[in-house]
Amino acid sequence: MPTSKRLRVSEDDPLTRAIAPPSYESPQERDERLAAEQEAKRVSDAIDEELNKQRISEKKGPKAIKILLLGQSESGKSTTLKNFQLMNSPKAFRSERASWRAVIQLNVVQSIHAILDLMSKAHSSAHNPPISSQPNTAPKEYPPLNPDHLKLKMRLAPLLQVEAALMKKLLPNGHTLLSSNTAQSFPIQQEISVNSSAGWKNTFNRLMGRNSCDSADLIDWSDLDDPGVVLNACAEDMKRLWTDPVIQALMKVENMRPEEMAGFFLDALDRVTSPRYIPTDDDVLRARLKTLGVSEHRFTMKTGPMGSPMCHDWRVFDVGGQRSLRAAWVPYFDDMNAIIFLAPISCFDQVLQEDPSVNRLADSFLLWKAIVSNPLLKKTELILFLNKCDILRSKLASGIRLADYIVSYGSRPNDFESASQYLKKKFVGLLKEHSPERLYYFHLTSVTDTKSTTYILENVQDVLVRDNLRRSALVT
Repeated sequence: MPTSKRLRVSEDDPLTRAIAPPSYESPQERDERLAAEQEAKRVSDAIDEELNKQRISEKKGPKAIKILLLGQSESGKSTTLKNFQLMNSPKAFRSERASWRAVIQLNVVQSIHAILDLMSKAHSSAHNPPISSQPNTAPKEYPPLNPDHLKLKMRLAPLLQVEAALMKKLLPNGHTLLSSNTAQSFPIQQEISVNSSAGWKNTFNRLMGRNSCDSADLIDWSDLDDPGVVLNACAEDMKRLWTDPVIQALMKVENMRPEEMAGFFLDALDRVTSPRYIPTDDDVLRARLKTLGVSEHRFTMKTGPMGSPMCHDWRVFDVGGQRSLRAAWVPYFDDMNAIIFLAPISCFDQVLQEDPSVNRLADSFLLWKAIVSNPLLKKTELILFLNKCDILRSKLASGIRLADYIVSYGSRPNDFESASQYLKKKFVGLLKEHSPERLYYFHLTSVTDTKSTTYILENVQDVLVRDNLRRSALVT
């Protein structure tokens, strides 16, 4: 009896039923199934063998130099990673231009969508004046929109279909939608977040029907489903919308400055909406696509310090910077040669998207303090990038005062040199307070500036190679 009971349990087991061959399998089907299983096992064994060889090779060869990119969301981590790729794997970087072409098209459409949302808000406010939630605060007064503005808005409506099509193609393989702005007559604008391991680049390549943008000959310019067709048709209306004085005044009332955000291409509409547009390296660096999870880039640098002939394997990790993702940083703190911490100092007048009560610059101070005081990182080289200096410079020049947001700045001159030096002292002060004997490296950066960033990253690579050799007792 016990044996019979065990047999019935085995027969009723879902896993047993799942892996059992079909009940009415023909001899031919059986042979095909066994052949497929044998091929799958061969591929699996080959992968295991390759992984094992890689592990053995890594143990025998020089230890890889590992760099972790840290900072809040939109601090420039992904752009820094792209710079590493462009420096060390330019052919692979440029082979992905088709994917980034589609992302840039999405950036353009979403920038226009944000303006259309604001127009809807202003139009609604004119007909239904809002009541201020703050007793002593008057409602915002938007400049009136005329019938031509409303006609322009309707002519640009097809762009929302392009946005929906791009998002639909991108999202299936792991995604998140982040609501941004609401609108009355247009769908809610949403920001895409893709998982780094979801293979979004391959998805876009399938969407665009090509694998490379290295040559114009590889692109099917006659494809009527290409989003560029609609963008080109709407180009004049998009330029008219962006340059319209009333629309500019509307954005000023709302404190909306899209030109300061990643993925801004409205000042280059003639070029990015042209029928045969191919992204430049700078375009790819400026393109915006929020990523979740961890992105890893591996490359081999074939020259050591001062051009000496040696090879080093490098691994650069980019982890998500949103507050909800920061707990995932800790596992990567172990065995890192260096951390590049990016602090976007132009964001002194902005708040976190995930927590509007927190100033972005204040959040960067808190993050830096947590990094420099973490005992797991006491032997890790720290490299501080005070990033987005180009935007900081233009903000201060436009009259936006740093002292209005950082009281301790006081009556110091509202210019870039004074502001950048003050912010440097603030970050260095936190380091000296919580890790006084630690060596650090500091750079003022604009990581979308390829030339200057390449020079900085070359210096960073040289410093880390020297440090790695010193730890290995190969140099003194």
